[in-house]
This record gives sequence, C-alpha cells and structure tokens, in this order.
Amino acid sequence: MVERVVATDDALSLIAELKAQHGEIMFHQSGGCCDNSAANCYLPTDLTIGPYDVKLGEVGGVPFYIGKLQYEYWKHTQLILDVIDGQGGTFSLEGSTGKAFHTRSRLFTDEEWASIEQKVLEDLA
Repeated sequence: MVERVVATDDALSLIAELKAQHGEIMFHQSGGCCDNSAANCYLPTDLTIGPYDVKLGEVGGVPFYIGKLQYEYWKHTQLILDVIDGQGGTFSLEGSTGKAFHTRSRLFTDEEWASIEQKVLEDLA
C-alpha cells in the first residue's frame, strides 16, 4: 500500500524525542503559514480536529492531518516530513529544539495514484 505521508529518519528521531518529552502528539499541515511547507506538531488538546481536516496517515506512530482545502491541492502527492536546522514554528512543539519540521512532496506515479483511488472506492463500499 502506498503511504500518503512518510517521514525521514531525522523527522522520526525528532518525533521520538517530542513523544518522550510530551507524551501523545499530533501533526497538522495547514495552508495558513510558512508557505505551506511546515507541518505543526501539537498536543492533542491544543488543536481541535474537525470535519474540514483529513487524516493522511501516521508518522512515527503519530497522526498526521491536513486541512481539507490544502488536501485538495496536494492529494496527488506524497508528503515527506523532514527536519531542517532553524527555529521551529511558534505554535509547534519543536520550536525550542533548534530544529523545525519541513514538509516536502513528490507526485504519486500513475500506478500509485490508481492504487490509492482503488482503496478509496473499496473503503466507500
């Protein structure tokens, strides 16, 4: 099965560090800041997930959501959660670590997209 969101080893390491420090965490990718390139990491009590959010999957055992409007633009891409050196987002839990989450993407191949569409149809049946 093709994953809609994956994480680099550096991102998985930072996720593990944040989970050890904070316990349960989650990601949300919105179209509202950072040129849409930063997924913010939150405590589940810090952000309400609603009907306008889509769960793409999990990275490092942590749920990853995206705003529905942003999803419509990026649904043909696999999101790749990475880490860069620098100040994390003001609202994101990694803000004080000297590192920041950064989202990269790649287009799904035709075969991958066909597989994803088939799974969606099966889930609806």
